[in-house]
Amino acid sequence: MLPTVLSTLLHVIVPLMIPVAAGALVARFRGLDTKPLLTLYLYVLSPAILFTTLREAEISAADVARSIGFALANLALLRLLAVGLARLLRAGRDETAGLTLVSTFTNSVNYGLPLVLLAFGQAGLDKASVYVVSQMVIVNTVGIYFAARSQFTVRGGLRSVFSLPAVYASLFALLLRGTDLSLPADMTRGIAMVADAYSPVVLTILGAQIVRIGSPESRSVPPRLFWTGLGIRLLLAPLTALLVLALLGIHGTLFAVLFILASMPVAVNAVVLADRFGASPDFVSKCIVWTTLASFVWLPVLISWAS
Repeated sequence: MLPTVLSTLLHVIVPLMIPVAAGALVARFRGLDTKPLLTLYLYVLSPAILFTTLREAEISAADVARSIGFALANLALLRLLAVGLARLLRAGRDETAGLTLVSTFTNSVNYGLPLVLLAFGQAGLDKASVYVVSQMVIVNTVGIYFAARSQFTVRGGLRSVFSLPAVYASLFALLLRGTDLSLPADMTRGIAMVADAYSPVVLTILGAQIVRIGSPESRSVPPRLFWTGLGIRLLLAPLTALLVLALLGIHGTLFAVLFILASMPVAVNAVVLADRFGASPDFVSKCIVWTTLASFVWLPVLISWAS
Protein backbone atom coordinates (compact mmCIF):
# COMPACT_ATOMS: atom_id res chain seq x y z
CA MET A 1 0.00 0.00 0.00
CA LEU A 2 2.94 2.35 0.66
CA PRO A 3 3.80 2.74 -3.05
CA THR A 4 0.15 3.63 -3.75
CA VAL A 5 0.13 6.22 -0.95
CA LEU A 6 3.35 7.78 -2.20
CA SER A 7 2.02 7.83 -5.75
CA THR A 8 -1.17 9.55 -4.58
CA LEU A 9 0.87 12.05 -2.59
CA LEU A 10 2.97 12.87 -5.64
CA HIS A 11 0.25 12.98 -8.29
CA VAL A 12 -2.68 14.38 -6.27
CA ILE A 13 -1.54 16.23 -3.16
CA VAL A 14 1.61 17.91 -4.53
CA PRO A 15 -0.24 19.62 -7.42
CA LEU A 16 -2.85 20.85 -4.92
CA MET A 17 -0.23 22.13 -2.48
CA ILE A 18 1.41 24.42 -5.06
CA PRO A 19 -1.48 26.95 -5.36
CA VAL A 20 -2.21 26.55 -1.62
CA ALA A 21 1.41 27.39 -0.78
CA ALA A 22 1.37 30.27 -3.27
CA GLY A 23 -1.73 31.75 -1.63
CA ALA A 24 -0.20 31.34 1.84
CA LEU A 25 3.06 33.05 0.82
CA VAL A 26 1.34 35.96 -0.92
CA ALA A 27 -0.97 36.46 2.06
CA ARG A 28 1.94 36.31 4.49
CA PHE A 29 4.34 38.64 2.69
CA ARG A 30 2.15 40.77 0.43
CA GLY A 31 -1.05 40.99 2.45
CA LEU A 32 -3.30 39.36 -0.15
CA ASP A 33 -6.88 40.58 0.21
CA THR A 34 -9.10 37.56 -0.34
CA LYS A 35 -12.44 39.40 -0.26
CA PRO A 36 -12.51 40.18 -4.01
CA LEU A 37 -11.38 36.61 -4.74
CA LEU A 38 -14.12 35.23 -2.48
CA THR A 39 -16.67 37.30 -4.39
CA LEU A 40 -15.27 35.91 -7.64
CA TYR A 41 -15.44 32.37 -6.24
CA LEU A 42 -18.97 32.72 -4.89
CA TYR A 43 -20.63 34.53 -7.77
CA VAL A 44 -18.66 33.38 -10.83
CA LEU A 45 -16.44 30.32 -10.41
CA SER A 46 -18.65 28.16 -8.20
CA PRO A 47 -21.80 28.56 -10.35
CA ALA A 48 -19.75 27.91 -13.50
CA ILE A 49 -18.16 24.65 -12.36
CA LEU A 50 -21.39 23.30 -10.87
CA PHE A 51 -23.38 24.20 -13.99
CA THR A 52 -20.79 22.62 -16.29
CA THR A 53 -20.44 19.50 -14.15
CA LEU A 54 -24.15 18.91 -13.53
CA ARG A 55 -25.04 19.61 -17.17
CA GLU A 56 -22.59 17.03 -18.48
CA ALA A 57 -22.34 14.67 -15.51
CA GLU A 58 -22.90 10.99 -16.12
CA ILE A 59 -24.89 10.41 -12.95
CA SER A 60 -28.11 8.49 -12.50
CA ALA A 61 -31.21 9.38 -10.50
CA ALA A 62 -30.27 6.61 -8.08
CA ASP A 63 -26.85 8.21 -7.50
CA VAL A 64 -28.54 11.56 -6.85
CA ALA A 65 -30.82 9.98 -4.23
CA ARG A 66 -27.93 8.10 -2.62
CA SER A 67 -25.76 11.24 -2.46
CA ILE A 68 -28.47 13.31 -0.78
CA GLY A 69 -29.36 10.46 1.57
CA PHE A 70 -25.72 10.04 2.53
CA ALA A 71 -25.26 13.78 3.15
CA LEU A 72 -28.25 13.92 5.50
CA ALA A 73 -27.59 10.65 7.36
CA ASN A 74 -23.88 11.40 7.82
CA LEU A 75 -24.71 14.87 9.10
CA ALA A 76 -27.18 13.50 11.66
CA LEU A 77 -24.74 10.89 13.02
CA LEU A 78 -21.85 13.36 13.30
CA ARG A 79 -24.12 15.83 15.08
CA LEU A 80 -25.10 13.17 17.64
CA LEU A 81 -21.45 12.22 18.06
CA ALA A 82 -20.37 15.82 18.65
CA VAL A 83 -23.11 16.51 21.19
CA GLY A 84 -22.42 13.26 23.04
CA LEU A 85 -18.68 13.93 23.32
CA ALA A 86 -19.33 17.53 24.34
CA ARG A 87 -21.43 16.27 27.25
CA LEU A 88 -18.67 13.88 28.31
CA LEU A 89 -16.25 16.82 28.27
CA ARG A 90 -18.77 18.98 30.13
CA ALA A 91 -18.32 21.58 27.45
CA GLY A 92 -20.26 24.82 27.53
CA ARG A 93 -22.91 25.78 25.03
CA ASP A 94 -20.51 27.78 22.86
CA GLU A 95 -17.93 24.99 22.88
CA THR A 96 -20.61 22.45 21.97
CA ALA A 97 -21.67 24.60 19.02
CA GLY A 98 -18.05 24.93 17.91
CA LEU A 99 -17.44 21.18 18.20
CA THR A 100 -20.57 20.53 16.15
CA LEU A 101 -19.33 22.82 13.35
CA VAL A 102 -15.90 21.14 13.39
CA SER A 103 -17.46 17.68 13.29
CA THR A 104 -20.11 18.17 10.64
CA PHE A 105 -18.82 20.58 7.99
CA THR A 106 -15.98 19.69 5.66
CA ASN A 107 -14.05 21.65 3.06
CA SER A 108 -15.70 19.75 0.23
CA VAL A 109 -16.02 22.69 -2.16
CA ASN A 110 -12.80 24.67 -2.52
CA TYR A 111 -10.54 21.77 -1.49
CA GLY A 112 -12.67 18.70 -2.11
CA LEU A 113 -13.64 19.32 -5.74
CA PRO A 114 -10.08 19.88 -7.04
CA LEU A 115 -8.92 16.88 -4.99
CA VAL A 116 -11.63 14.61 -6.41
CA LEU A 117 -10.89 15.77 -9.95
CA LEU A 118 -7.20 14.90 -9.60
CA ALA A 119 -7.77 11.66 -7.69
CA PHE A 120 -10.74 10.20 -9.59
CA GLY A 121 -10.93 12.17 -12.84
CA GLN A 122 -14.02 13.61 -14.49
CA ALA A 123 -16.12 10.60 -13.44
CA GLY A 124 -15.33 11.39 -9.80
CA LEU A 125 -16.18 15.07 -10.28
CA ASP A 126 -19.52 14.07 -11.80
CA LYS A 127 -20.32 11.96 -8.75
CA ALA A 128 -19.22 14.75 -6.38
CA SER A 129 -21.43 17.46 -7.86
CA VAL A 130 -24.72 16.51 -6.18
CA TYR A 131 -23.08 16.05 -2.77
CA VAL A 132 -21.38 19.46 -3.04
CA VAL A 133 -24.65 21.22 -3.89
CA SER A 134 -26.26 19.44 -0.92
CA GLN A 135 -23.46 20.69 1.33
CA MET A 136 -23.96 24.28 0.15
CA VAL A 137 -27.62 24.11 1.09
CA ILE A 138 -26.91 22.39 4.42
CA VAL A 139 -24.22 24.86 5.50
CA ASN A 140 -26.49 27.83 4.85
CA THR A 141 -29.45 26.35 6.73
CA VAL A 142 -28.51 23.64 9.21
CA GLY A 143 -25.06 25.21 9.67
CA ILE A 144 -26.61 28.45 10.90
CA TYR A 145 -28.87 26.45 13.22
CA PHE A 146 -25.91 24.54 14.69
CA ALA A 147 -23.97 27.77 15.27
CA ALA A 148 -26.81 29.70 16.90
CA ARG A 149 -30.08 27.93 17.56
CA SER A 150 -31.46 30.90 19.48
CA GLN A 151 -30.93 33.22 16.50
CA PHE A 152 -31.96 30.79 13.76
CA THR A 153 -35.08 31.30 11.69
CA VAL A 154 -36.27 29.09 8.85
CA ARG A 155 -37.01 32.16 6.75
CA GLY A 156 -33.49 33.51 7.25
CA GLY A 157 -31.96 30.14 6.41
CA LEU A 158 -33.94 29.83 3.18
CA ARG A 159 -33.05 33.40 2.25
CA SER A 160 -29.35 32.61 2.68
CA VAL A 161 -29.67 29.52 0.48
CA PHE A 162 -31.47 31.29 -2.35
CA SER A 163 -28.96 34.13 -2.33
CA LEU A 164 -26.35 31.67 -3.65
CA PRO A 165 -25.88 31.84 -7.45
CA ALA A 166 -24.59 28.27 -7.38
CA VAL A 167 -28.06 27.04 -6.40
CA TYR A 168 -29.65 28.70 -9.43
CA ALA A 169 -26.87 27.48 -11.73
CA SER A 170 -27.44 23.95 -10.47
CA LEU A 171 -31.22 24.17 -10.96
CA PHE A 172 -30.73 25.56 -14.47
CA ALA A 173 -28.35 22.74 -15.36
CA LEU A 174 -30.85 20.16 -14.10
CA LEU A 175 -33.62 21.88 -16.08
CA LEU A 176 -31.57 21.63 -19.27
CA ARG A 177 -30.87 17.97 -18.57
CA GLY A 178 -34.50 17.19 -17.91
CA THR A 179 -35.78 18.91 -21.04
CA ASP A 180 -32.93 17.95 -23.41
CA LEU A 181 -32.42 21.65 -24.19
CA SER A 182 -28.97 23.13 -24.66
CA LEU A 183 -27.21 26.47 -24.71
CA PRO A 184 -25.43 27.76 -27.83
CA ALA A 185 -22.02 26.13 -28.22
CA ASP A 186 -20.12 29.42 -27.87
CA MET A 187 -21.86 30.19 -24.58
CA THR A 188 -21.12 26.69 -23.29
CA ARG A 189 -17.43 27.11 -24.14
CA GLY A 190 -17.34 30.44 -22.33
CA ILE A 191 -18.82 28.94 -19.16
CA ALA A 192 -16.37 26.03 -19.40
CA MET A 193 -13.46 28.50 -19.58
CA VAL A 194 -14.64 30.10 -16.34
CA ALA A 195 -15.05 26.67 -14.74
CA ASP A 196 -11.45 25.79 -15.65
CA ALA A 197 -10.25 28.66 -13.46
CA TYR A 198 -12.03 27.25 -10.40
CA SER A 199 -9.34 24.97 -8.97
CA PRO A 200 -6.28 27.26 -9.01
CA VAL A 201 -8.20 30.28 -7.70
CA VAL A 202 -10.00 28.56 -4.84
CA LEU A 203 -6.87 26.70 -3.73
CA THR A 204 -4.97 30.00 -3.65
CA ILE A 205 -7.77 31.45 -1.51
CA LEU A 206 -7.55 28.43 0.79
CA GLY A 207 -3.82 28.99 1.34
CA ALA A 208 -4.38 32.65 2.16
CA GLN A 209 -7.21 31.83 4.56
CA ILE A 210 -5.13 29.26 6.43
CA VAL A 211 -2.48 31.90 7.14
CA ARG A 212 -5.06 34.38 8.42
CA ILE A 213 -6.96 31.85 10.50
CA GLY A 214 -3.93 30.85 12.60
CA SER A 215 -4.20 33.40 15.42
CA PRO A 216 -2.38 33.73 18.78
CA GLU A 217 -5.75 33.41 20.54
CA SER A 218 -5.87 29.74 19.48
CA ARG A 219 -3.34 28.97 22.24
CA SER A 220 -6.07 29.49 24.82
CA VAL A 221 -8.19 26.66 23.43
CA PRO A 222 -8.60 23.83 26.02
CA PRO A 223 -6.36 20.94 24.86
CA ARG A 224 -8.97 18.24 25.47
CA LEU A 225 -11.50 20.15 23.35
CA PHE A 226 -8.96 20.63 20.56
CA TRP A 227 -7.89 16.98 20.51
CA THR A 228 -11.54 15.88 20.56
CA GLY A 229 -12.29 18.03 17.52
CA LEU A 230 -9.19 16.76 15.75
CA GLY A 231 -10.06 13.14 16.60
CA ILE A 232 -13.62 13.45 15.31
CA ARG A 233 -12.65 15.05 12.00
CA LEU A 234 -9.63 12.88 11.22
CA LEU A 235 -10.67 9.50 12.66
CA LEU A 236 -14.33 9.24 13.65
CA ALA A 237 -15.69 11.12 10.62
CA PRO A 238 -14.20 8.62 8.12
CA LEU A 239 -15.49 5.71 10.22
CA THR A 240 -18.95 7.27 10.39
CA ALA A 241 -18.92 7.78 6.63
CA LEU A 242 -18.02 4.12 6.12
CA LEU A 243 -20.93 3.06 8.33
CA VAL A 244 -23.44 5.22 6.45
CA LEU A 245 -22.09 4.10 3.05
CA ALA A 246 -22.42 0.46 4.11
CA LEU A 247 -25.99 0.95 5.39
CA LEU A 248 -27.00 2.65 2.13
CA GLY A 249 -25.29 -0.01 0.01
CA ILE A 250 -23.16 2.49 -1.92
CA HIS A 251 -20.27 1.04 -3.95
CA GLY A 252 -17.82 1.89 -6.73
CA THR A 253 -16.72 5.39 -7.66
CA LEU A 254 -19.60 7.00 -5.78
CA PHE A 255 -18.44 5.20 -2.60
CA ALA A 256 -14.87 6.48 -2.98
CA VAL A 257 -15.92 10.05 -3.78
CA LEU A 258 -18.44 10.39 -0.92
CA PHE A 259 -16.03 8.77 1.52
CA ILE A 260 -13.22 11.22 0.66
CA LEU A 261 -15.48 14.29 0.65
CA ALA A 262 -16.84 13.31 4.08
CA SER A 263 -13.26 12.89 5.36
CA MET A 264 -12.02 16.33 4.29
CA PRO A 265 -10.65 18.83 6.83
CA VAL A 266 -12.89 21.33 8.59
CA ALA A 267 -14.64 23.78 6.26
CA VAL A 268 -13.06 27.24 6.24
CA ASN A 269 -16.46 28.91 6.36
CA ALA A 270 -17.12 27.17 9.70
CA VAL A 271 -15.06 29.87 11.41
CA VAL A 272 -17.23 32.54 9.77
CA LEU A 273 -20.32 31.05 11.42
CA ALA A 274 -18.44 30.50 14.68
CA ASP A 275 -17.28 34.11 14.77
CA ARG A 276 -20.68 35.49 13.80
CA PHE A 277 -22.57 33.56 16.50
CA GLY A 278 -19.90 33.18 19.20
CA ALA A 279 -19.42 29.41 18.77
CA SER A 280 -15.81 29.21 20.05
CA PRO A 281 -14.18 30.75 16.93
CA ASP A 282 -10.63 30.31 18.28
CA PHE A 283 -11.20 26.58 18.73
CA VAL A 284 -12.79 26.25 15.28
CA SER A 285 -9.97 28.19 13.56
CA LYS A 286 -7.31 26.07 15.25
CA CYS A 287 -9.03 22.89 14.07
CA ILE A 288 -9.24 24.25 10.52
CA VAL A 289 -5.51 24.91 10.38
CA TRP A 290 -4.40 21.59 11.85
CA THR A 291 -6.90 19.34 10.05
CA THR A 292 -5.93 21.00 6.75
CA LEU A 293 -2.22 20.48 7.40
CA ALA A 294 -2.82 16.88 8.51
CA SER A 295 -4.90 16.23 5.40
CA PHE A 296 -1.86 16.56 3.14
CA VAL A 297 -0.57 13.32 4.71
CA TRP A 298 -3.79 11.62 5.83
CA LEU A 299 -5.86 11.99 2.66
CA PRO A 300 -3.41 10.10 0.40
CA VAL A 301 -3.81 7.13 2.74
CA LEU A 302 -7.62 7.32 2.56
CA ILE A 303 -7.61 7.83 -1.22
CA SER A 304 -5.31 4.87 -1.75
CA TRP A 305 -7.53 2.65 0.41
CA ALA A 306 -10.78 3.88 -1.18
CA SER A 307 -9.42 3.41 -4.67
